[in-house]
Amino acid sequence: MSDCIFCKIIKGDIPSTNVYKDEHVTAFRDINPVAPTHILIVPNKHIDSVDVMIVDDEPLIGHLFTVAKELAAKEGIAEGGYRLVVNTGAESGQTVFHVHLHLLGGRQMRAMG
Repeated sequence: MSDCIFCKIIKGDIPSTNVYKDEHVTAFRDINPVAPTHILIVPNKHIDSVDVMIVDDEPLIGHLFTVAKELAAKEGIAEGGYRLVVNTGAESGQTVFHVHLHLLGGRQMRAMG
């Protein structure tokens, strides 16, 4: 999508602090972090949200989680624990409509529910 900020970051049109990139995924530091480690892990293929994913996207989405695990280890937060978040839709807080995984860690997180 030509107006998607994440697509522009993936293409290199907008600068970012990349921490990982391969043919399927790009990961970069969030510009408004909510934790000491806050990395966005984004598929290079544009997918608006979880609601429009198809069965063929399953390997790609699984790869996001594998990259998250590797980055958590690299960032030194794997042992203490980390949170992975995917927001879907405006009411969930999704502000960029390109599927992405938030990797959060480096501090004590509050329990959810």
